[in-house]
Amino acid sequence: MPRTTEAGGYRERLLAGAVSCLQEKGYARTTARDLVAASGTNLASIGYHFGGKDALLNEAIAGCFDAWTRRVEEAIFGTAGPGTPREMLERAMVALVDVFEELRPQLVVCVEGYPAALRENVLREKLAGAYARARQAGVDMIGRAGAELGFELPVQPEVLVSVLIAVSDGLMIQWLLDPASTPDARQVVDALAALSLFTA
Repeated sequence: MPRTTEAGGYRERLLAGAVSCLQEKGYARTTARDLVAASGTNLASIGYHFGGKDALLNEAIAGCFDAWTRRVEEAIFGTAGPGTPREMLERAMVALVDVFEELRPQLVVCVEGYPAALRENVLREKLAGAYARARQAGVDMIGRAGAELGFELPVQPEVLVSVLIAVSDGLMIQWLLDPASTPDARQVVDALAALSLFTA
């Protein structure tokens, strides 16, 4: 088998194994041997592809954030036409909020990454990079939507995207603790629209 094929297979298996371990054991309790067992690889492959256990776990956590961003973009610009700005916002919030049940294992990985990032500079930089990519992707989506629908935002796109990410992250934490009391995407959009009453 060519080395490139083998290497690519090992890297993806290690990342998948890392996500599985993070879901089952969490960041602090996952060992290198756990990663080897979950991925069906070997200890040397962790060092070869990622430089060490922590770097592999960090990459896996950042990958969960990136995958979520891609889902949002697919939901907004996938099979449906652009629709109205509100309809696009609703599709974005559905992809951010109404998927909590489906993505629960990944949500746990994301949330468990926060306290670890407070102590691990490399992980903090990885997550900051993931958020930066999410913000830029959101800005690009808004630019594309504006071009298709012919509108211009009254605020900076970066600010709007940051606020929407904050809403999504906050709801994610609420849902993990109390799913029954967490609003769904349509309720979130209605609440955001209602805020305009206080600034009119």
